Amino acid sequence: MTGKIINYYAGGNTAKGFYSLYDNALQDLERIFILKGGPGTGKSSLMKTVGEEMVNKGLDIEFLHCSSDNNSIDGVIIPQYKIGIVDGTAPHVIEPKAPGIIDEYVNLSVAWDRTKLLPYKNEIFELNKAIFEKFQTAYHTFAAALKAHDDIEEIYINNMDFDEANKLTEELIQQFYGEKTKEKISTVKHRFLGAATPKGAVDFIQNLTEDIEKRYFIKGRAGSGKSTMLKKIAAAGEEKGYDVEVYHCGFDPHSLDMVILRELGVAIFDSTAPHEYFPNRETDEIVDMYQRCIAQGTDEKFADDIARTTKPYKDKMKEGVSYLAEAKELRDQLEAYYIEAMDFSKVDQLKQEILQEIEEIIAAK
Repeated sequence: MTGKIINYYAGGNTAKGFYSLYDNALQDLERIFILKGGPGTGKSSLMKTVGEEMVNKGLDIEFLHCSSDNNSIDGVIIPQYKIGIVDGTAPHVIEPKAPGIIDEYVNLSVAWDRTKLLPYKNEIFELNKAIFEKFQTAYHTFAAALKAHDDIEEIYINNMDFDEANKLTEELIQQFYGEKTKEKISTVKHRFLGAATPKGAVDFIQNLTEDIEKRYFIKGRAGSGKSTMLKKIAAAGEEKGYDVEVYHCGFDPHSLDMVILRELGVAIFDSTAPHEYFPNRETDEIVDMYQRCIAQGTDEKFADDIARTTKPYKDKMKEGVSYLAEAKELRDQLEAYYIEAMDFSKVDQLKQEILQEIEEIIAAK
């Protein structure tokens, strides 16, 4: 029997710049391999291979995906044995907490031939500079998109019944938890539901909720209180001792898009664009915050204002993604220099050493 794979992002290209949740993703691990090395040195391939081998052994794993490269991962975690491997290079630099005890650097640069890189020194410097500038431009563009999004939210906030929103939230909290509590300290995991990537918005909602018995699809508009409701539901779960998975918005990391309570078999998520889904199981249920909490006729009454503010938001989001795509093209060029200089047999040797240690940890448990 093969294990299950959970996919999510622990870092994202957001309106607040690159935003990292890696510290939370790795905090409970007892053994962490931190990979160091330039682009194209095989970090992602190494982690994918290790993850696939663990899945084939029947172990569940978590893949931490890369928001800047749709084909790469930035980490793999084996939760049952509290083991992780993570890319520790910028922008998600990982510093060891207890070197030699929990964390260990694995230096993939031992596998490259420096003499093959030196002739391209200037090109490498220029590419690194250009990539950095593309990301900064993307972040500034996403920040402009967020400002436009705030203008859209203001329309709905001014037409919202907050008492009704609070009432709906309390109804859901009562429905999920009742009077039940867990006699333990809650574990709270912070992750990203999705991310802005070179190929546009990507999410893993279907994978993350695959085994969840009851799913609630929140419908509404910008500013209709979806994130606030999710924050209150998560806080109530933590207070009652339930383990809570908190999924942040890949565009605005201070907002929430989903909460999963696996002990209760419940997931509730913002099911509006760019991660719009509709119920396809008998147990799925819609929570319509527009119908419940927004003044009737708001869409029609403010149609012109909504259209005027929505266009710059969508345009800026599209523009920001284009800069991520340009950064990816430049990074591919940079990787080509390192790939040419690599001895991947040495990377395979490092991978086998990691696998051997993981096997020893598993055998000792």
